[in-house]
This record gives sequence, C-alpha cells and structure tokens, in this order.
Amino acid sequence: MDPSTTKSTILSPSAIEELVNDGATLVIYGKAVLKLDSWLRYHPGGEKTILHMVGRDATDQINAFHSVETQKSMERFQIGRIEGKWDNIIPLFQRASDGKNILEIGQHGDRDEENSESSACSRASSVFETNGLRSRAAGTESPASSISASSEDISKLATDALAPESKGDVERDEDAIVASFRELVAQIEAQGLYDCNYWAYLTDVIRISIIFSIMLLLLHFKQYILSSIALGTFWHQLVFIAHDSGHLGITHNYTIDTAIGLLLSSTLGGLSLSWWKTSHNVHHLATNSPSHDPDIQHLPFLAVTPSFFSSLYSTYYSRIMPYTPFASTMMRFQHHLYYPLLCFGRFNLYFLSWTHLYQNLGPKHPSMRWHRPLEILGQLTFWYWFGYLLLYHSLPTLSSRVLFVVISHAVTMPLHVQFTLSHFAMSAKAGERNESWVRQQLRTTMDVDCPAWMDWFHGGLQFQAIHHLFPRLPRHNLRRASEVVKVWAAENGVRYEVYGFVECNGRVLGRLEEVGRQAGFLREATRSVVEKGEWLRGEWE
Repeated sequence: MDPSTTKSTILSPSAIEELVNDGATLVIYGKAVLKLDSWLRYHPGGEKTILHMVGRDATDQINAFHSVETQKSMERFQIGRIEGKWDNIIPLFQRASDGKNILEIGQHGDRDEENSESSACSRASSVFETNGLRSRAAGTESPASSISASSEDISKLATDALAPESKGDVERDEDAIVASFRELVAQIEAQGLYDCNYWAYLTDVIRISIIFSIMLLLLHFKQYILSSIALGTFWHQLVFIAHDSGHLGITHNYTIDTAIGLLLSSTLGGLSLSWWKTSHNVHHLATNSPSHDPDIQHLPFLAVTPSFFSSLYSTYYSRIMPYTPFASTMMRFQHHLYYPLLCFGRFNLYFLSWTHLYQNLGPKHPSMRWHRPLEILGQLTFWYWFGYLLLYHSLPTLSSRVLFVVISHAVTMPLHVQFTLSHFAMSAKAGERNESWVRQQLRTTMDVDCPAWMDWFHGGLQFQAIHHLFPRLPRHNLRRASEVVKVWAAENGVRYEVYGFVECNGRVLGRLEEVGRQAGFLREATRSVVEKGEWLRGEWE
C-alpha cells in the first residue's frame, strides 16, 4: 500500500481488486475501503467472518452485527474511498477452498487407479450429476447436451432441483432492495425493537431457576428419570439467554453480555460461548453454503444437498469432508435418523467446545484474554457439579447414571430440531456475487409459525429469518419485527417464507429423503460403472 494514501484517497475498482489478489484484507463499508490486516487476528467474532467479506460490500453485515460505537471505531482502518457502485469479487478465502476441492479431486484421481470402486464412484458422480439431475430438473435435455454441461451448471441444477421455491422471487434491482432494507432497519430501530425487555429476562431467569430447583428436588426423592427430564429442560431454556448474550442482544454492551454468556454457557451448560460465536457468526454470513457454513456440514450422517457428494472442502474446519461409502449408506436412512441423531447433538457440542478451548482459538486481543481462563474455570465447575456431585455422588448405579445422561441430553433434541428446521429445507446454492444481504438471508432461512403462547418453548428463536436480518435484536421482540418484515417483503417483492411447525418438519424430512434418493441413484451408477469397467478389463485381457 502506498504510504501516501489517505482516508480521502479515491481508489479505483481495479486497484482494490489488485490489492485483494495480493492478499490484502480489504472490506467495503459504505464508500470507505477498510484494510483489516492488523485487526484480523484480534476480531472477537473470529477471523473467518472477516475473510468471507474480503473484496465485498459488507455495509449491511457490519451494521447488523456491530453497535454504532464499533462502526465509528472502524474509521481508523480506512485507507481510501470508492466512487460509484462497487462490484463484489469472490474472496480469496473462498477461492482458495475451491482450489483445494479441485486439487483433492485430482489427488483422488491418482489414487483411483489403484481403487476401481473409488474411481467408479467419481465417474458415476459425474454421470449422475450431468444426466440424472438435469433430466429430473428440466426433463427435456438430451443425454448429449446434459453431458456437456459445465460443473458450475451442474452444481446449480443439483441445488435448484431441491429448492424450486427460490424461483418464485420477483426480480428487482438489488440497489433498490438494499435502499429499502436500510429504511426498514431504521423503522425497526424507531419502533424501539432494539430496546431490551428486562422484565422478560427476569421471567426467563425465574423460570429456569424453578426448573433447576425441581430437578434437584426430584433427584433428592430418587425420581431419577423425571429429574433427568427436568435437567434437559433447564439446558433447553438456558441456551436462549446464552444465545442472546453471544449476539450482545441483552445490554448491547460487549463486556457485560460476553461475561453473562461465558458464565452461563460454560458453568451451567458445559459449552463454550467463544466456540459458538466463531461458528455461529460464520453461519450468519455464509448461510447454507455447503463449503462454508458449519451448521449444515454434518457428513457422514446428514447431507442437505447433493453438493456434499463431491467431498467438499470446509473452509470452517479447514479440511475435506469426505463422502465415504459409510456416508453414502447413511444417506439412505437420513430422513429416518434425523430426530435420533439430534438427540445426541449436545455431545458433539461438548467436543467442539473442548477442542476450541484446548487449541486456544478464542479472541487474541489483550483486552479479551480473560475469556479463555473464565471458560476453562466454568468447564471445571460444570463437570464438578454435573459429573461428580450429580452423576457420581447422587446416582447409585452405573446404569442409572448412563440413563440419566442419555435422557437429559435427548430432552434437548427439540432445540437442535428448531435451529435446523429454518435452514435444512432452504436454498443451498451460491447467490449472485452482488446479492443483497436481505435477499441472501430470506433465501436461505425460513420462520416457524406458532401461537404466541408457544414462544416460551421456542424461545422466540423460531423467527430465525428475522433473527438473521437483525442478529442483535432481543429475541423477545422478534415476533413484532416479523409482522413489520412481512409487510416490507410483500411491498418489495421479496419472498419471506413462514410455515407452521408441522409443515417445516415435513419440508426438512422431504429434503433429506430426496437427497438420500439421489444418493441411491449415485450408488447404482457407481455399481454400473464398476461392472462395466471390470467387463472392459476382461475384454482387453
């Protein structure tokens, strides 16, 4: 970067793109060009959230996640300005993952000479995607024209075949959508929906305290099964407050909300808020992206799009997600295993939390170094009261302890179902480079409709689409915000999908069953290629 540049320097698009291609961490905010290289490793939300925004206009994303004070503090990173409309470029971080996917395919190809079945699976996958999916999606393509389709077309068709609802959006100029959405944000703020309802949080605290007391009382009277149910319900309700604190949605003060979340999540729930924030923030920015969103990366057990059949590279986990024969088998039953698997979801969260803390992947800024020790202390406290005092000291036999653990964790299953409902059946294709923030979120997220009296069960977070648009909005106000967004979406021709709880479950199960069916087609194609290859080798010999 030329040292003579100042905040008022006009930077051309070509100059910005050249800097990005050279590795500079540049983000567009309004008309300002921010260079975040020095802040990357200190970002409280994790460096990957920034890397996904490099070379893009992140104005709405930054405004959604940060307070006005934080937004103003970003001026110190400004190195210039742009004129006119910025045309987004694909971040190097995402381009690098695409390159690794291609490299991995090549590496598989080298090994496939020694493994005919793996090679056949790769070739069958290509035939399956070009012929099978295109014929199912369009129904009019000839085999020859299908086979000549590009990989980009194939990926698009593979997802569109499962997400026809994305076709229904009324096309409008994205600039008009963005301008209208920013007016909507101002309207939400003017209505006071960002103001926290502390009485509602007091009610939450009273409710979860009563549930915890009931759990202890039932334990005292040796009602172990009922006690385990009460503990699972306690964790279910506790997550809602921890979630709000992670989004700074309680006091909107970073230190206070973070302290609340760290204490609650680790000490009472055994989970790392620091891990959750780094994962969840990426989920918000790269929603339903197979390569980038950790919340839909569940191989080898679940796949919500045929894109996972290609052994994608996960930018979040920094590794290939292999589509193994075991994963292929699991696809056949995934719509039946959806609920049982989510009964054990909490165990995976323990593992991810411990890994995060052990590897010290939390915030690195000196002012935030207290996060990790506080969470480790919270983890030790959790496993003392839950692991020793409750399980070991209070339960008489090994079988009662195992049963208590299984039931208490399975009771939290509806919480995992709720979060996946809003995304698993929605579009998992890549949006256009200049797709607006609001259209991206409403394309990949749907809301669950239910009576107001059920908000205590869902925690208000059944309005996931609204939460994604306004992540710092207190969840007690999401229902009111939903009514405002419904009107806005209708006026602007943007699809906002809201379905009843039963229909949402049906849509998710239908998606999982359809992906499983397509995995079956791939298995049959693989078997056919193997048999044909063996026949050809016999002829040559």
